[in-house]
Amino acid sequence: MAKRLAVFNHKGGVSKTTSTYNIGWMMSKTSRILMVDADPQCNLTGLFLRGDFEKYYLEEATKNQNLRDGVAPAFSGKPIPIVAVDCLTPQRAPNLRLLAGHANLSEWEASLTFAQTASAALATLQNLPGAFAELLRLTEEKYNIDYTIIDMNPGLSAINQNLFLIADGFVIPTNPDPFSIMALDTLEKLLPRWAAWKIGAVPLFADAAYPLPSGTPKFCGTLIQRFNIRNGKAAKPYRDNIDEINSTIVANVVPALAKANMMLPAADYGSLVNRRYCLSQIQDFHGLLPKSHDAGVPVFELTDAEINEQGSVLEGAKKNRDAFRAQFKVISDEVSALLSHA
Repeated sequence: MAKRLAVFNHKGGVSKTTSTYNIGWMMSKTSRILMVDADPQCNLTGLFLRGDFEKYYLEEATKNQNLRDGVAPAFSGKPIPIVAVDCLTPQRAPNLRLLAGHANLSEWEASLTFAQTASAALATLQNLPGAFAELLRLTEEKYNIDYTIIDMNPGLSAINQNLFLIADGFVIPTNPDPFSIMALDTLEKLLPRWAAWKIGAVPLFADAAYPLPSGTPKFCGTLIQRFNIRNGKAAKPYRDNIDEINSTIVANVVPALAKANMMLPAADYGSLVNRRYCLSQIQDFHGLLPKSHDAGVPVFELTDAEINEQGSVLEGAKKNRDAFRAQFKVISDEVSALLSHA
């Protein structure tokens, strides 16, 4: 059975999509990976489709192969079962699949909100809380997936709550700015409430055609991203914000998650505890990022020809590329190990 990782922070601009893309691509070198684009902006899907983005949603063969239409039988009350979605695969990452997003995913928000909050959900809504889990399960089985990574939108919606709670583990991406610290204060209170809701909701939907799976997702660490380096370390004032993020995680977030049964045993975290649960600090990609978009690969997969520079500029770009490759290899290995315990 596939292990699922939610990449979530309700704050926008913290590189959730980039994290999903890079970690999933790296993990696909040794495992079968499914990425799920649960953000109506569909940026992750755009990274896969590039110039064929609009064509995908217009052509008959592919226009319904996405997250929104995958759960449509349950949400539109059609007398047909949910079935697995056909997924995209990049040419240079044959073990990687994408369950495409859809701009109108939020169309199902009102129905799911009612189903998850009504004291006694109507019979017609009983199947909604388990619908996304069923679609993922069937798609994972279709492609014999080892790990699923869910790219979520920045919000506190019922769909985000549902997708977060059907994951086995979660990573919180952040930026070294005061707003990320404020967001952690919200997550400290919100995530345990979500977990408590699920514990009470599982038996309520046990007899549904698509039951809500049991279990609470476990914290797999943070990522701190999008900052500049000076003399080999984060520039001021990033360093102070990085330290405050790490301190907030240890002092406030982890204790709250532990009370909600959202932490693994301390021994399972290994050296991550000493790093204050920070998987990695990832500097800006700078000039490598537009080149990776042009090539349709992560920055660490760029060839020398795709970097397309000469002399010292090429050597500097290659050095950065190789450093990012090593960094994401360590992140991916650690995430895989944590999910094996979740």
